[in-house]
Amino acid sequence: MPLRRTYRWSLQGLSIALAMAAVAPMHAQVLGPAQRITGLPAPINTRLPTAWPGANLQGIDNVLQRSVALTRSVQVDALLRKEGRRVDVDPQGAPILRGEFLAMNLSGAALDAVLAQGFSKEREVSMDAMPELGFVVLRDSRNRRAEASMRVLRQAAPAATFAYQHLYLPAGMTEAAAESSSPDVASSGPAKRVGLIDGGVDMADPALAHAQVEQHGCTTPKPSRHGTAVAARLVDGDQDTLFAADLWCGDTVGGATSQLVEALAWMAREHVPVINISLVGPDNPILAHAVQAMLARGQVLVSAAGNDGPAAPPLFPAAYPGVMGVGGVDAHGRVLPESASGDQVSFCASGVVGTGRNTLRGTSFAAPIVARKAAHLMETPGPEVAAQVLQHLIGEAHALDASGHDPRCGYGVLSP
Repeated sequence: MPLRRTYRWSLQGLSIALAMAAVAPMHAQVLGPAQRITGLPAPINTRLPTAWPGANLQGIDNVLQRSVALTRSVQVDALLRKEGRRVDVDPQGAPILRGEFLAMNLSGAALDAVLAQGFSKEREVSMDAMPELGFVVLRDSRNRRAEASMRVLRQAAPAATFAYQHLYLPAGMTEAAAESSSPDVASSGPAKRVGLIDGGVDMADPALAHAQVEQHGCTTPKPSRHGTAVAARLVDGDQDTLFAADLWCGDTVGGATSQLVEALAWMAREHVPVINISLVGPDNPILAHAVQAMLARGQVLVSAAGNDGPAAPPLFPAAYPGVMGVGGVDAHGRVLPESASGDQVSFCASGVVGTGRNTLRGTSFAAPIVARKAAHLMETPGPEVAAQVLQHLIGEAHALDASGHDPRCGYGVLSP
């Protein structure tokens, strides 16, 4: 059955061409120490174009690790080509785990009704730190189309909340030979506690030499280039405690909604004040519930806005109310042509790091600059301090528009 096409190739081709033309070299910079705010508590389906230069369809890593930021639909297609038996798409073309669904408020007679329709209960996820985030993972044993399975679930248990097991993809690319963007020297900035939800982190990276890394999600951690590159910008030589949740564990398929929600619950249990998420995907009711629960606790969520260009629809979690969505600019302060635009963008920051084969590009690498700044301003979660952090960053940002708010960069650009 042909894949649903959710993006027009004319726009996508233009986005890719602009992104390639706009790559501007920029040497990595060490972020300087930030000052604490006075008054804050002591220690936040489509097909891949055959003309894509260098594309290798033998493996997804060869596509995802290009230095030019790829649009999300190209990433989705590469994932489907590589892992079609495990990955499917929802009716809007967003990637999902084939045959898996999530459910909240499903028990007793409602669960029995669902099981009678050919679904099995794979596992029940309960989280002590945030019991309101408990959910059930279901599998369709009858191999129905995703849309048909969802329709059956909703008819069987109308009072429950059901969601696809969406996959959230990196919002930036790294060259396969890329090295650390940070020197092996500790910054003079105060130590902070900051969270990262991404791929695995390479403990040998020089930028993490002075950091204490608490890892979650894998029995045996598996470093990833994307996760390590984002962590390098987030810590950048400081003596920080980095709470790093790995959603891939070395597997090609990862970043599932259930893993993302469980990572958020872990951050809540550990009282991590600021969490960076350089991943993008669709709106999902289970994830939306988790995000709002985190924000209500006063935790600051910073998320990459995505690389599908200014005309693309908003991506999540950046587009959820209260999340700081981050777009990217180049070394000259110009907005990257692939950077998302709209109300979901709160700030911009540098989205290009390094030169040549060491180039990193995408909103993935802009988000940790904002998260790093926020983390230097708060030690523990709290709604009041989180609001003060946002106001401080707004005051520090360099606005691109006289009105003080621009659709490309929100309140403006934050510099390291």
